[in-house]
Amino acid sequence: MEEEKKDVLAVEAAEPESKKDDVKKQKKEKKTKKEKKPVDPAKKKKKRRIIILSVVGVFVLYIIVSNVVAANRPVSIYTTAAERGDITQTINTSGSVTSNEEKTYFSDVNVKIGNVNVEAGDAVKKGDVLISYDENALSQATELAQLDRQASEGSYRNSVQTNNEKLGDLNEANVNLEVLDQQIEDTQAYITSLNNKIQKKKDDLAHFGTLLQISLLDWQDQPDSDEYMNLQKQIQLNTYEQSHNKEIEGWESELEVYNDMLSKYKEYRSEMKTQKSSADGSKMTAGAKEELEAGNQTKEIQSEDKITKLEAVAGGVTAEFDGVVTSVSAVEGSTAAEGTELLKLESTEDVCVKISVTKYDLDKIALSQKATVTIGGKEYEGEVSKINKMAQKNDSGAAVVGTEIKILNPDSDVYLGVEAKVVIETGESKDTILVPVTAVNVDSTGEFVYVIENNVVVKKQIETGISSDTMTEVLSGVSEGDQLITEVNGDIAEGMAAVAVPMN
Repeated sequence: MEEEKKDVLAVEAAEPESKKDDVKKQKKEKKTKKEKKPVDPAKKKKKRRIIILSVVGVFVLYIIVSNVVAANRPVSIYTTAAERGDITQTINTSGSVTSNEEKTYFSDVNVKIGNVNVEAGDAVKKGDVLISYDENALSQATELAQLDRQASEGSYRNSVQTNNEKLGDLNEANVNLEVLDQQIEDTQAYITSLNNKIQKKKDDLAHFGTLLQISLLDWQDQPDSDEYMNLQKQIQLNTYEQSHNKEIEGWESELEVYNDMLSKYKEYRSEMKTQKSSADGSKMTAGAKEELEAGNQTKEIQSEDKITKLEAVAGGVTAEFDGVVTSVSAVEGSTAAEGTELLKLESTEDVCVKISVTKYDLDKIALSQKATVTIGGKEYEGEVSKINKMAQKNDSGAAVVGTEIKILNPDSDVYLGVEAKVVIETGESKDTILVPVTAVNVDSTGEFVYVIENNVVVKKQIETGISSDTMTEVLSGVSEGDQLITEVNGDIAEGMAAVAVPMN
């Protein structure tokens, strides 16, 4: 509009002055000729509305045009280039320092305690005297143990000598019984044989008699026949034979003789058993002798063990390793009965950090993985030494797996029971493509990144490997140097125009 006005003014300026005057004169005459009429209010209001709508339309058109221009104008977005390098994946957690070796000391002797040199919480070195026994009480207990050993040996020798004096009588009875047992066994076997013969003979005769009776039935309708009469005679003879068979009578006579002989053998054996029983009452059997010998050996071992223990504690109860005393039960001046608990010692040489691993990290962790343990600002080398095979619920109700990190280089600055920070190296890749963790996005299709290529936002599907706290390994989908958008919001969309502004 401004340009049109300027053009009109330029044309008017170029026209001659005289022509201008004529035009003005003509306009003036026309105005004077026109009659002045009053203005219609409705028309005036309508005209004003048209003007306002025109102005609004122009403003809306201006906004639309501005938005279209802005939409087509590339947006500047900060990016980070994909780079090639090394990456280490870690698990960062914490846990409590615990000893892998614990020793509970019990009193090996029944002796009065002299001095208790430690308290709960004291750090000790291997070989330090923790508790000492009263020297006089220890000396007296040692002397009594030696006397008890001598008494046990004397009793054993006396029992052996008494037993040897009675062995002759016992051996005689045993020899006679052995012969008698064989004679009785043989006689019983022969008597059994005779009984078997007699029974078999009787069974055969009875069987033959049964057959004759069956045959007689076949001829009972011919009682006058020779066959019928002959069968009756045979039946009578068979009946007599079953009661008066000579062979059976001979065997029965012989059986009486051997039964009488067996009775005498058994009577004599009874006498020998009485003799043996009498000898057994005053002499030891082999089992009794073995028992005596075993009892003597047991007492000898017990005596030696008691004396050895007494001699061992002569120098006191000493620490078997460097550690911390966690409890003390011994009391100076009291008599510690054998088996009484004295104190507990936990090692500071074999220590670990117990942590809990969630299901999200369980597939990353493995035995022998290296770890860094930080206790009170000091770092120690560690490794995964144990992974439990059973999950437990933590305070929040989540399932976790107990894991132990062994400290490989403990020192005196390691305190049991304190909290320690643990960083476990669960994976490592060399010379690989790396992108910031914040550049990786996930949707229903998988993991992807936004990359600016040729001033356009491009969505790329990727396959990732291990990750650190800040970087992620990309196995495929991204090349070194690609400009990735690390801060993705609702304004970022695939295909939009954008200019990469590298941050590195």
